[in-house]
Amino acid sequence: MTDTPSWQPPVAPGSTPASASPWTAPQSAPPTAPPLYAQPGGGQQGWTPPPKPGLIPLHPLSFGTILGSSFRVMRRNPAPTFGLSVLLYGIVTILYIGVLAGVIAYSFGRISAAAFDDQDAILAGSFGLFALASIVPIALTVVATGILQGIISLEVARATLGEKLRIRGLFRLAKGRILALVGWSLLLTAAVVVFLIVATAVTFVVFAGAGATFSSGNDAVLAFLGAFGALALVALGFGVLAAWLGTKLALVPTAIVLERLPLRAAMARSWSLTHRNFWRTLGTQLLISVIINVASSIVTYPLSLIGSVIIGLTNPGNDPTAAFVSIGVLYLIIGVVSIVVGSVGLVMQSAAYSLIYIDIRMRREGLDLELMHFVEARQAGTPGVGNPYEPRTTAPAPPTGSPWA
Repeated sequence: MTDTPSWQPPVAPGSTPASASPWTAPQSAPPTAPPLYAQPGGGQQGWTPPPKPGLIPLHPLSFGTILGSSFRVMRRNPAPTFGLSVLLYGIVTILYIGVLAGVIAYSFGRISAAAFDDQDAILAGSFGLFALASIVPIALTVVATGILQGIISLEVARATLGEKLRIRGLFRLAKGRILALVGWSLLLTAAVVVFLIVATAVTFVVFAGAGATFSSGNDAVLAFLGAFGALALVALGFGVLAAWLGTKLALVPTAIVLERLPLRAAMARSWSLTHRNFWRTLGTQLLISVIINVASSIVTYPLSLIGSVIIGLTNPGNDPTAAFVSIGVLYLIIGVVSIVVGSVGLVMQSAAYSLIYIDIRMRREGLDLELMHFVEARQAGTPGVGNPYEPRTTAPAPPTGSPWA
């Protein structure tokens, strides 16, 4: 299921692992290497930096460490991170294009075949169908993002302990948690749909009021400026509410897979963990989103500009067929690049949530001691060490000989 860590001692002849659990340290002969924490000064008690067996050092993380480690997750193990993200993002993009293309083709076919007097009604119905069809890609995107965040959480958790997982190993660890992730994603989708319905209704009411004001003889400019101002205030309110709820519930997929909690308990757990860590969680995600959006613009905008120039130079006769083919190729290239950049962004954001979760638990619950205990027990071949990410009812005991004791 996992690639054997290079620094894990081999199992002694005749010994067997103590448990089939992927978190259980194997039983082996005591290592001949020096202990994990060497005491300098000729046996005197001294301090050494906390260990870094894998992705991050085992102590509370700084903002720079969280940001830098979010970039390193994909580079450290690209196949189950970037590869899975590209697969999910690509499937969602293809389905999105297919659904919208089908709706557009169907609508144009009905409009062209309808009588002139019926075309306005059919056009209005086509806009409604288009808006309804847009919900399907949104739902698929939310589901894919929720599943990916859960899978990346497992990768980050094991990378913290110096291990690498293949895609099969990740999904084996996530066994029994995928349905909970899908349930969480569907709950988010329902919230997005409700938001769209409410936003559409508010927009209709506001502009209907502006139209009524205009028809009564009042100034049209003032009426529509007031309408846009009201919509701006409503949008700001919805944005603040979405940012608050999104941040408070940002760690739900991580809690689902790492602590194996049911959905309701995972929501309560995320709400509790983000208490007094709201701004740090929100700021990290906003910064990563800005970085990804800027990188995407830097890549796609020059590509669109250069592609437009090339299309004009290679088709001086303005042949419609050649122009259609060239534009199709250009948008295909831009779509592929957008999928790659978007996949990188999804991995980084998912990894950042996982690192924030680990950092909060280190600060509040002594998770760093649990992780150090697990690493030392695995290195010493101590059997019966369970999942260090499961919450404890009592405080963890410091590892023997650790300067943190």
